[in-house]
Amino acid sequence: MEFLSYLISGISLGSVYAIIALGYTMVYGIAKMLNFAHGDVIMVGGYISFCATTYLGLPAVVSILLAMAVCTVLGIVIEGLAYKPLRSAPSLAVLITAIGVSYLLQNSALLIWGAAAKSYTPIISGTLQLFGGKLSIQYISILTVIVCLVIMAGLTLFTSKSKMGKAMRACSEDKGAAQLMGINVNQTISVTFAIGSALAAVAGVLLCSYSPSLMPTTGSMPGIKAFTAAVFGGIGSIPGAFLGGILLGVIEALAKAYISMQLANAIVFAVLIVVLLVKPTGLLGKKVMEKV
Repeated sequence: MEFLSYLISGISLGSVYAIIALGYTMVYGIAKMLNFAHGDVIMVGGYISFCATTYLGLPAVVSILLAMAVCTVLGIVIEGLAYKPLRSAPSLAVLITAIGVSYLLQNSALLIWGAAAKSYTPIISGTLQLFGGKLSIQYISILTVIVCLVIMAGLTLFTSKSKMGKAMRACSEDKGAAQLMGINVNQTISVTFAIGSALAAVAGVLLCSYSPSLMPTTGSMPGIKAFTAAVFGGIGSIPGAFLGGILLGVIEALAKAYISMQLANAIVFAVLIVVLLVKPTGLLGKKVMEKV
């Protein structure tokens, strides 16, 4: 039962990583850039939800919707001001800008909310007792997995059936050809950032409910781990982000339980290195031939 408990905990944590990784993988798949400020958008979503419930007394569902709205606008603003002018710039310039935006968001949160950790009230509490009380599962863990599966199914349908989803896939394949076919590439990239940022808000609420402590640096490590999950599964692939997130969460939970709490993060990144040595494109990634 102990192993099953750790496994469920890992799947729940991995579901949060998977939701965050979807933002990384969508932006990279379409804009071919790494938005390292994504982890800090998670933190902003957590703070907005916290303020909505603590200071305004709004219900949890309303606070989540408000956090999604604010993060969606924030994602569009970040893309328009920081990344859009760098469409044709070298990748190093985009990477440095992303790190700069990350520090800007962290320090802005520090000025607004202070450095002290806020005690976040989980959106749902209580545990489910199974097998006569031998196995306890937190309701937040069940909710996290369900939300992750719903988001995965929704994104898959969106990208395969909707007009905007097809435009995203076209831009992912060849932005130049997509533009010649009448697709507004800039608008498509902005919508991608908006969706990724809205998902970051959901991930922020779930992450703070899972580990109820909120600080300006809350999103940093989960953001790095989610990026690791995206690379692990195959960056640019939605199913890859899901698989990578779940596997990463399970590996981390089992490493903490059976090996060492201190070495858990090192083990997670070591597994990533081994996977990339064997399969550089990630588990579900595909080799892309580049024209020269």
